[in-house]
Amino acid sequence: MNLAAVGLGTAVAISVFTALIALVLPSRSRPAAVGVTTALTGAAGVVAGTAAMVGPGFSIVLPDLLPLAGVSIALDALGGLFVAVTGGVAVVAGIYGISYACSHGLGSRPVQSVFPLFVVAMLLVPAAASVGTFLVCWELMALTSLLLVVAEHRQRPEVASAGRWYAVMTHLGFVSVLIGLMVFAAAAGSDSFPALRSASLSPALSSVVFVVTLAGFASKAGILPLHAWLPRAHPEAPSHVSALMSAAMVNLGVYGIVRVVFDLLGGGPQWWWLLVLALGAVSAVYGILQAAMSTDLKRLLGQSTTENMGLVLIGIGAAGLFLSNGNRELAGVALAAALLHVLNHAAFKTLLFLAAGSVLHGTGTRDLDALGGLRQGMPVTTAAFGWGALAASALPPGTAFVSEWLLLQALIHGLPASGTAEAVVLPVAVSAVALTAGLAVATFVKAFGVGFLAKPRSDVATTARESPAGMLAGMALAGLACAVLALVPTLVLPAVSAASGIALGSAGPAVTGTVTLQLTGVTGSLSPLMLTLALLCATVLALVVVQVVSARRARRAARLWDCGAGPLSARMEYTATSFAEPLQRVFDNVVQPEQDVDVSHYEESRYLVRAVEFRRKVPDRIERRLYAPVLAVVAACGGWARRLATGSVHRYLGYGFYTVCALLILLAVTR
Repeated sequence: MNLAAVGLGTAVAISVFTALIALVLPSRSRPAAVGVTTALTGAAGVVAGTAAMVGPGFSIVLPDLLPLAGVSIALDALGGLFVAVTGGVAVVAGIYGISYACSHGLGSRPVQSVFPLFVVAMLLVPAAASVGTFLVCWELMALTSLLLVVAEHRQRPEVASAGRWYAVMTHLGFVSVLIGLMVFAAAAGSDSFPALRSASLSPALSSVVFVVTLAGFASKAGILPLHAWLPRAHPEAPSHVSALMSAAMVNLGVYGIVRVVFDLLGGGPQWWWLLVLALGAVSAVYGILQAAMSTDLKRLLGQSTTENMGLVLIGIGAAGLFLSNGNRELAGVALAAALLHVLNHAAFKTLLFLAAGSVLHGTGTRDLDALGGLRQGMPVTTAAFGWGALAASALPPGTAFVSEWLLLQALIHGLPASGTAEAVVLPVAVSAVALTAGLAVATFVKAFGVGFLAKPRSDVATTARESPAGMLAGMALAGLACAVLALVPTLVLPAVSAASGIALGSAGPAVTGTVTLQLTGVTGSLSPLMLTLALLCATVLALVVVQVVSARRARRAARLWDCGAGPLSARMEYTATSFAEPLQRVFDNVVQPEQDVDVSHYEESRYLVRAVEFRRKVPDRIERRLYAPVLAVVAACGGWARRLATGSVHRYLGYGFYTVCALLILLAVTR
């Protein structure tokens, strides 16, 4: 029997069983049972995805399960990669969620029963093999994630607002995907993916399907300008749910783009890929700029997700651009870099969100300006967040370093381009990746240095204590995954190359090697393990030299220079706001911060200052310029529409009469 089919079937069975028992178990044992069985669901997903990547996939048609279209399930190497990633994140989130749910009052029946359904919906989206099945699984994923986002709406009013934004944005994206795939299926005469692959669409119709589906999938991935829900929903969701959404759910937007555009549509003209690449570059730079300005730890991580999904879209756009020019080798390297970054981002963003949840558990706040000194009371969480920050900063031996290096290699080798568009766009893409990497370093230095290493700036930071063992175990598993992907990415490169080959229709791997990564078709190699060993040796050598030199000199103990003001206090150190001030000045025209200084005086004299309060807000310019006018128009239309509902039965009967008359007239005219 096919191992991939067994693994996916087991995941579905366990998740449904978990959702049912969560309705009857007592509250004391409910989080533990749901957490363990959800982790088992994720493990079964990992088995199914891995089996599909390294062995034969499978295909199943269940015609009677859904009316009209039935259910079609198929898993190949491309879908298997996303199933395995989702399953891995679910294992960690399930273990972490046991302690987190108990300590945050999330043990209610609705929350615990929806959690495994959310996981299995994400596992089934990459396995769907027909338009009907895909849309049903996609909507199940959207609904269950919405219920989890608003799980704590009674504790914080911000949760309800975030839920409304997420509900509207995710269902507008669903409508966009629905329209695009329905148009595609109507032209193909069937909704099965094999029929869509063999369909012959006109260039105009193909472009319509591409644009509409790209908009829907980009909204799920948090790509500009459809990102407004992401920095709202991710901070307000429970932390293990935030990890699932940021490390697994947004990936399915990427999967939709790769599956539909590369696999089902078979590629397209050059302007498609220039659009994708431009959206990715703008999202990457804008997302990390917003993260650099943020003082909310979880909001910072949510905006970092927009940045990383932008980097993935740069790789996808470059792969399509190279493919349209006939350069399959570079296309394979670029798409392999994008898919590897999907995997790397899932690992380090899981670790970072879980560590942020541990900070919230220990202090009750996410405000970096109110934190500091957490290394004393929360040493394990500090180490976990530090490792995740290094992994996200694209520095060796970080996890993102390898995938971003691969992406730069593909872009740089494509610079001798044959067309004007490529000659302009590829250098800009290289600059965007480099700028994003530099800003990411500054962002996570701010988050880690100010939040964990600086002096505590509040009582809750001073009295913070480490999280329960279950939460620490979840962070340890995520940290181990980051270490494996950073040091030996060659373990997963065959699977990534197989997924890339399915999308591009090529058989050969784009990247080979066991210890050293070797690019296929172009010159370039990298050994992350050897580079890490070299860095460790250099660090040890530098420490030895410092110790030898200092041992030869007489030592003298002295207090740090403090300008005569006494010992340094937390008020003298950088806050997250002040740390970001130089970056804000450099990019002032982009972020356009709002600042306000409130000076209060003593009643006896206006010349004597009692207090000075400084406030700074960095609004989302895209949200202000795009969404605020739309919301104003919708509110005006709603106010006008309320005038129609006067409560008069006679008026309502008149509305019905006029509507029937209009329909009869329209029917007569069309005949």
